[in-house]
Amino acid sequence: MVGSICIDAGSAGIARGVGVAAARKTMSLPTLCGGGAIILWASLAAVSRAAGPIPPLELTALAFVVSSVLGLVVLGARGRLADLRQPPLVWAHGIVGLAGFHALYFTALALAPAAQANLLNYSWPLLIVLFSAALPGMRLKPMHLLGVALGAVGCVMLIGGGPIAPGAWPGYLAAMGSAVIWAGYSVLARLLRAVPTGAVVGFCAASAAVVLAGHLMFETTVWPDAQGWVAVLALGLGPMGAAFFLWDIGMKRGDPRLLGTLAYATPVASTLLLVATGLAPWSASLAAAAGLVTLGGVLAARA
Repeated sequence: MVGSICIDAGSAGIARGVGVAAARKTMSLPTLCGGGAIILWASLAAVSRAAGPIPPLELTALAFVVSSVLGLVVLGARGRLADLRQPPLVWAHGIVGLAGFHALYFTALALAPAAQANLLNYSWPLLIVLFSAALPGMRLKPMHLLGVALGAVGCVMLIGGGPIAPGAWPGYLAAMGSAVIWAGYSVLARLLRAVPTGAVVGFCAASAAVVLAGHLMFETTVWPDAQGWVAVLALGLGPMGAAFFLWDIGMKRGDPRLLGTLAYATPVASTLLLVATGLAPWSASLAAAAGLVTLGGVLAARA
C-alpha cells in the first residue's frame, strides 16, 4: 500500500496552489519513498546469496526482466503506457544510470578486491550530497556535511580496507565510475521532474537487454533451480524493482541531501540482515558502524 501511495505521489507531483505547510507534507512523503528504496536495497546481498551460483550479469538481467514485465503490467492496468514515450535524452539518462552502474560495479568486483571495490562504490551517497548543492534551491549546511562524514567513516569501518593491490587499479577506477554514474543519475533525476516515474519501467527493460548482452559475451549461463527462481523474483520485485521506482520519486520530489546521507545505512543494514539470517558473524565493528551511520542520519535529518 505504501509503495502504491508513493508511486501515485510521484506521478501526481507537487500539489498545486497549496500553502507552505501542505507543500512540506507533500515533500515528506517522497523522501519517505526514497528511504523505502534504501530499506529494499539492504536485502540485495542476502537475496543474491539465496540465488545460488548464477553469474552476476545473468542474475541482474533476469531481475531486470522481472521488474520490467511486472512494471509493464502495472502501467497497462493503469492506462499509463504513454509514460514510456520519452525523448532520447531521458532514455540515455535511465539506461546509463541503471545499466552503466551495474556494468561498472560488476567489473570492479571482477578486477579488484571485493571489499575495496565495494568501499569505493559506496562513495555514491557522499557524491549525491555534494552534487545536490548544484541543484536549484539546495544548500548544504554543516550538519549535512557532518552527517555524511560520520556515515562514510561507519561504512569504512564496516567494509574494511587492506593494502592497495597495484594491479587492481582498473577495478578501482570502475568502482569509482559506478559511484559517479549512480550519483549523477540520482541527482539529475531532480532536473527531470516532469518525466513520470513510470518511465523507469522502460529503463529496466532496456537495461535488461544491455546486461543480457554482456552476460552472453562474458559469462556461462547457469539456469536457476527452484530456490534460484524465487530469489530472482524477489530481486525483481524489491531491490531491483520497486526500489528503483521509489528512489526516482525520492530524488525528484524529496530531499536528496538527506537521502544521500541515509543511503550509508544500506551496507550496514545489509550486513545486519546477513547476521540475522546466519550468513555473517556479529562483531564490535559492525555495532560501531551502525551507531555512526545512525548518528549521521539523525544529524542530517536535523539539518
